[in-house]
Amino acid sequence: MKLKLYFLETRPQFLTLVVVLAILGICMAWYDGFFNLGNAIVAGVGLVLAHAACNTLNDYFDYKSGVDKATNVTPFSGGSGMLKAGLIKPGEALWIGIICLIIDVFIGAYFIWIKGWLLLPLIVVAAICIILYSPLILRGYWPEWSPFLGLGVLPVLGIYFAQTGIYTWPAVVAAIPSGFLVHNLLLLNEFPDIEADKIGHRKTLPITIGRRNAAIFYTVCTLLAYVWIVGAVIFKAMPVFCLIAVFTLPLAIKAIQGSFKSEDMGKLISAMANNVMVVLLTQLLIGAGYILSGVFKV
Repeated sequence: MKLKLYFLETRPQFLTLVVVLAILGICMAWYDGFFNLGNAIVAGVGLVLAHAACNTLNDYFDYKSGVDKATNVTPFSGGSGMLKAGLIKPGEALWIGIICLIIDVFIGAYFIWIKGWLLLPLIVVAAICIILYSPLILRGYWPEWSPFLGLGVLPVLGIYFAQTGIYTWPAVVAAIPSGFLVHNLLLLNEFPDIEADKIGHRKTLPITIGRRNAAIFYTVCTLLAYVWIVGAVIFKAMPVFCLIAVFTLPLAIKAIQGSFKSEDMGKLISAMANNVMVVLLTQLLIGAGYILSGVFKV
């Protein structure tokens, strides 16, 4: 019974994101002529554990700061609810996160051993984003830079490096849209938690610049993701079939419209649902673009 509760504490329904990030990185590597199924699986497990650690540590710090008790839970935000309900103890959540990180240390060491030391800086920065996000980064202005980097750009590059053993400028360029998308995933999910986050002295964008300005910021980042993809294709940094990712634009527009009506919880939740679809589908379509371009040699 406890194992099931521990599993639920990791918020498995949200771990789909890192699976999609892993798929994208693998597709990019395959397009460049690299693919190893074993390494793909091991790196993917490492990425899932890293996200699980982030989720559980966030829950722990939210509970200890009092934020968890004041949070409005939605289908897309608000934590697992396990600590608030008393189903597991705060120390147990902390240890789940620590154990996930310890396993990730061994996985990271394995890939450093077989692929090279250039992976180490990426791992260090990602670890900083995970460990310090709730206790420190959220107390600084524009904390959303952390998911942009640590849960968007770096996972894609990490999976790519685990396959190829190198970083390339096209790979860096292709990882940037993931940064914008994941940044916006966290940003829109912060709207329901404005009052709760104030209790924890957090400085998320909806708090520091207000709902409307945060919606404008969200809109700009959303459009930048699409502009980046189109521009990268035009300048041949990404293959042409990656343009299929723009097919998610109608969903993005619905999410943008909802972000400007965030005080209406029904419309905000609808926007959050569309946002999740944009984040997942856009990255899957970019990955599919790499596969199609490789198959048709474009």
